[in-house]
Amino acid sequence: MEIGWMHNPRKRQVLVFFVLLSMYGASAELGPYSVVEETERGSFVANVGKDLGLGLTEMSTRGARIISQWNKEHLQLKVQTGDLLINDKLDREKLCGPSEPCILHFQVLMEKPLEIFQAELRVKDINDHSPVFTEREMFLKIPENSPIGISFPLSNALDLDVGSNNVQNYKISPNSHFRVLTQNRSDGRKYPELVLDKELDREEEPEISLTLTALDGGSPPRYGTAQVRIEVVDINDNAPEFEQSLYKVHIPEDSPVDSLVVTVSASDVDSGVYGKISYAFFQPSEDISKTLEVNPMTGEIRLRKKVDFETVLSYEVDIKATDGGGLSGKCTLLLQVVDVNDNPPEVTVSALTTPIPENSPDIVVAVFSVSDPDSGDNGKTISSIQDDLPFLLKPSVKNFYTLVTQKTLDREERAEYNITITVTDMGTPRLKTEHNITVLVSDVNDNAPAFTQTSYTLSVRENNSPALHIGSVRATDRDAGANAQVTYSLLPPLDAHVPLGSLVSINPDNGHLFALRSLDYEALRAFEFRVGAADRGSPALSSQALVRVLVVDDNDNAPFVLYPLQNASAPCTELVPRAAEAGYLVTKVVAVDGDSGQNAWLSYQLLKATEPGLFGVWAHNGEVRTARLLSERDAAKHRLLVLVKDNGEPPLSASVTLHVLLVDGFSQPYLPAPEAEAADAAPAAPLTVYLVVALASVSSLFVFSVLVFVAVRLCRRGGAASVGRCSVPEGHFPGHLVDVSGTGTLSQSYQYEVCLTGGSESNEFKFLKPILPNLPPQCPGKEIEENRTFYNSFGFNIQ
Repeated sequence: MEIGWMHNPRKRQVLVFFVLLSMYGASAELGPYSVVEETERGSFVANVGKDLGLGLTEMSTRGARIISQWNKEHLQLKVQTGDLLINDKLDREKLCGPSEPCILHFQVLMEKPLEIFQAELRVKDINDHSPVFTEREMFLKIPENSPIGISFPLSNALDLDVGSNNVQNYKISPNSHFRVLTQNRSDGRKYPELVLDKELDREEEPEISLTLTALDGGSPPRYGTAQVRIEVVDINDNAPEFEQSLYKVHIPEDSPVDSLVVTVSASDVDSGVYGKISYAFFQPSEDISKTLEVNPMTGEIRLRKKVDFETVLSYEVDIKATDGGGLSGKCTLLLQVVDVNDNPPEVTVSALTTPIPENSPDIVVAVFSVSDPDSGDNGKTISSIQDDLPFLLKPSVKNFYTLVTQKTLDREERAEYNITITVTDMGTPRLKTEHNITVLVSDVNDNAPAFTQTSYTLSVRENNSPALHIGSVRATDRDAGANAQVTYSLLPPLDAHVPLGSLVSINPDNGHLFALRSLDYEALRAFEFRVGAADRGSPALSSQALVRVLVVDDNDNAPFVLYPLQNASAPCTELVPRAAEAGYLVTKVVAVDGDSGQNAWLSYQLLKATEPGLFGVWAHNGEVRTARLLSERDAAKHRLLVLVKDNGEPPLSASVTLHVLLVDGFSQPYLPAPEAEAADAAPAAPLTVYLVVALASVSSLFVFSVLVFVAVRLCRRGGAASVGRCSVPEGHFPGHLVDVSGTGTLSQSYQYEVCLTGGSESNEFKFLKPILPNLPPQCPGKEIEENRTFYNSFGFNIQ
């Protein structure tokens, strides 16, 4: 007798769990629809579009499709018409076994926008199977003294159909001794019992042969037959009897092989061979025979293999106890498998969106379902993800979850997330499953290029070659792809008069800067411009930086002698009284250098003199002084050659020739006196030479640019004749730079009056006050002293 099924009830159903959810997890129901099994492929089931209230084009444009678990596509959806069709022949027995009703669950998914509809298809049974006896011949030994009304169980027939199409009745061929009764099992199946209606007489009829017929409830009914052969035996008047007619046993599904399930026991009051009992399964199914075994001597029933709650929930089998005379009794074993938590949860991802754009809130990243084939708390689950991620796990219908972004994501902060979905059941011990998904964040152009510095300062030496690489700027963009590709450009100058385009250029790809022409420190000491960096995003983002270029001086200017002038038509002659003591200031060589720094540091050296040892030059300031006392024996005329040299590398120099005349006072007849008579009545006046010097103040360290106009006026000395005149061409000399403090750049100019006075005691340079507009330069002696402190503050040695 068969009391189990070859498959677990859960596996006798095709469960289609894939459900597509709306943004808020809502769902709707369709159907139920029904179809008869074995219906031909392509047969019409229903019009889903009509049931959903959608037009023909909406089914296609919204991306409607059928989702079923395990990819078993029993149905197909024609989106052009909305018709739901059979995709292949449905065999109800393969799909659901003996379970009834046979229901296939599926979902209709709308992708645009995301929407889910739950639906079910009921597969109706047809009578396509006949009853079949597992034993085509049955043998019974019935004592001849068996009482009227005694019943003998017979093997039942199996029919794969369900409901009314299953076995409904049993019949037996006509005879005078027996009739058959149709009985019901607890699981609803029917089995036959042979009932004795007339006493047997072995001597009259030792054997009886009958035909047993099983009929199902179809129209017309299908049937199957088996032969029942009865041997009438001599008197064995006591059959074995079991202690219990029903043994109900529970066994955990993790019980090991050879575990004792139960021990059945029967007794027989007969003696001898008629009282000896053996045990056996009565009509065990194939599954029962593979799972259980009975010891024929002891009645112990043990496991032949491990049982699985998720495959078979229970087993039912009859156990027969037979004595030596052939009499038997039976009992029923109902074995129920107890679930243990031996299955971890299962995670099925039905939708995954990656990459997801940054700066976009509330994005559905994934849709997944969770299942656990265990029962009770063993099948209840809890789902979670890591706490430190900007994602939320939202439960939905029927163990479905959506993974959504908790906030807007920033690709520059993190471009990839490894999310672990952890599902834990509530059993003991708890089992868990981890499912890993990787979510990429796509870039949006939300970052402008950033320069490595807000401003750049470059050291470019003057007299450079054109197209010289003078430096680089660099900007980086935290975005990716085209959004991070940076292009450099020169921005329009703030001052439209600055010819930036003729000075520098920039490589748009790498930010390298080049000088377009040779730079001249004396003409342009510094300039600045702005550089822009733009990405290639849409729209493009940009930033800018300031670049300041400092021109570094080269020693490309030789010293320039301001006084005494060497190209004058008549050279100046310095007058020195013979009474002068050692150290008397004869004159002062004034020179400047257009360079800066040590390139403009000047030193003076006496190279040659008419009478060596009589005069000397101070190296640091160019003052020419007497080296000893003069005498009558010294020659009257002297010629000095002075070398002026800068401190550059290599050093540059200039030379100056000085003419000195020794006189016994200014009445000596050594100089022509064409105006002597005109000067008889004139009061004595000092010889005054006015030097108008244009000095340019410099940046923080006071570097001056000096443009000197020297006008020498010969002033008459009181007496009969004038002593002499220094003739100097009028006009301005080329501008030169004087570096007083060592470094600096030109900023703006000032004018000062420099006065050279000559008298009987000394010839000195006097630096006076700044010249005021419209006022002629003067050399009053009083102002010389008053302004001495003022000019010393500029770094000049004022005497």
